[in-house]
Amino acid sequence: MFLKRKFFFIQLIIIVFLFANVPVAFAQPAQQRVNVNTVPYQADSVTFTGKHTLLTYGATITIPANGNKMFPAVILVSGTGAQDRDGTMAGHKLFADIANYLSSRGIIVLRIDDRGVGKSTGDYSKATTADFSDDVLEAFNYLKTRPEVISNKIGIMGHSEGGASCSLAASRAPGIAFLVSIAGLALKGYDALIIQNRDLVNAAPISDIDKQRYNSINELMFKTALQYADSASMEQKLIDVYTQWKKTDDEAVKARHIEFDHFRFPIYSFAKQASSAWYRYFIKYDPAPVLEKVNIPILALNGDKDLMVSYKENLANWKVLSSKGRNTKVTTKIIAGLNHLFLPCEKCTTQEYPTIKDSFSPQALQIIADWLKRLKVLE
Repeated sequence: MFLKRKFFFIQLIIIVFLFANVPVAFAQPAQQRVNVNTVPYQADSVTFTGKHTLLTYGATITIPANGNKMFPAVILVSGTGAQDRDGTMAGHKLFADIANYLSSRGIIVLRIDDRGVGKSTGDYSKATTADFSDDVLEAFNYLKTRPEVISNKIGIMGHSEGGASCSLAASRAPGIAFLVSIAGLALKGYDALIIQNRDLVNAAPISDIDKQRYNSINELMFKTALQYADSASMEQKLIDVYTQWKKTDDEAVKARHIEFDHFRFPIYSFAKQASSAWYRYFIKYDPAPVLEKVNIPILALNGDKDLMVSYKENLANWKVLSSKGRNTKVTTKIIAGLNHLFLPCEKCTTQEYPTIKDSFSPQALQIIADWLKRLKVLE
């Protein structure tokens, strides 16, 4: 996926939103391997059918081993890019790590294959963030049928775009008990795209001039996509605007006497992607009217090295927007040194993900467990 030439970067950042769906064909880090014969829980592969979506969902449910006792539960919700139930990204199984930790401490965890992945049906490419929130509610309704689950102690935990999916679901289902955001989105879609791509460009090993060019065309494309989000002519409008920008940019390149210009912008692939149902919905997404309807305890965590979901703006919004609905039960935490996957990092770029040997941050897991104990979800 990662091209070695300088112009790979814009192709990566412009086509993909909150998480670059990096290759998964890497050996699993040793820290993540779990001996299933020694864990203090039972792991079952299940399927269930959504009453409203009519989709079949493949999932793994982990149930603490303690006789006939009932337990609280949490649903894990993935971010952008079709993922399996383990949340496998760049060789790291984030959701398997979280499930192992929480179920070892007395909470049932349901982790689900995304639409069209594994044993789940549906077409991921045609779904929007709102559709993913429907999937969350189907999982919530399924857990309420399980005899092992305490039905008034079912929470949801979303990573990246999954934070927005969880917000939407919680705004529609009053029975959800709590929400945990792990690098979850709480910005407008348009603002998130601007900030994310600016951060990625500024961290790229390219010249300052090319950084200015990428930031310029990114912002112009996002503004145009937002302006024509409801228009059938969006794809052509993007191409037209880019063509005009390219003329001006070519003149600037010529004036600088740049002999070999490696700058590339994938306008046709971007215009096609931006015309999709997901992109149109996402760029218009506004969390304000959503979060003001969510009046449950919220824990929002972010690493301060996250280039995909900026911790400052997003953590602030989890509190500010929720407070407009008079929700004062919001806790935010910044964890030093962690990237978007809650892994310790040095360069903290997406290219570094598969080289990291650590698993999901033990500190983050401890913060989540302590918070659940304070809520009396965990004993």
